[in-house]
Amino acid sequence: MIQNNEVIVRSTLEMSREGACRWASTAVRYFLGRKPYFHHLNEFVRSTWPAVMEVTATLHGFYFFSVQNSCYNGGSNRGGPWLFQGQPIILQQWEPGLALRKHKHTQVPVWVWLKHLPVEFWTDAGLSTVASGIGRPLYQDTITRACTRLDFARVCVMLDISSILLKHIVVMIPKADGGEVPCRVDVEYEWLPPKCTACNSLGHRTKECPSLNRSSKPPV
Repeated sequence: MIQNNEVIVRSTLEMSREGACRWASTAVRYFLGRKPYFHHLNEFVRSTWPAVMEVTATLHGFYFFSVQNSCYNGGSNRGGPWLFQGQPIILQQWEPGLALRKHKHTQVPVWVWLKHLPVEFWTDAGLSTVASGIGRPLYQDTITRACTRLDFARVCVMLDISSILLKHIVVMIPKADGGEVPCRVDVEYEWLPPKCTACNSLGHRTKECPSLNRSSKPPV
């Protein structure tokens, strides 16, 4: 039928349910940065989530993880956030009528390096305290937890990209006499998502913004 100059088609409830069953055990994920090599991602997914039977990719960077049963959607979605090659794997939970669009994000999990960190802060509490000056601490890597590499501590934090990205923070160390000693800790970011200042979103740079490209097209 035609309504408001648009062609409208309707499906039956039975048709929708049949199609929904096909994707009931599927999770949809995407990256905010460049697309990884499919072969490498496929190997990572298979080793991390053995229940995944098939990984399918779209040209626009969406990945469908199909599994044996719907129990998977309580499996891979727990214990995150998950990162691959330093990039967070963003979950878009499948549901009927799902449109494949990347949502706007202001917070992303990012690995940071804390350099020149005083040795007394190489504890769970110490690392969490220092990392909280950058973002919300999530977890440390295995080497940092074991204290077998003391050049820098590697901590994953939930970072607010809309705020200023710090290059260093100052840690105040208390003295026995009641004073404090300042210590500068340098901060490096292992990966940062591309950011657009035109639409204030993550996932693409300003020169690649779809809104700018649409407005710059000459009239026909």
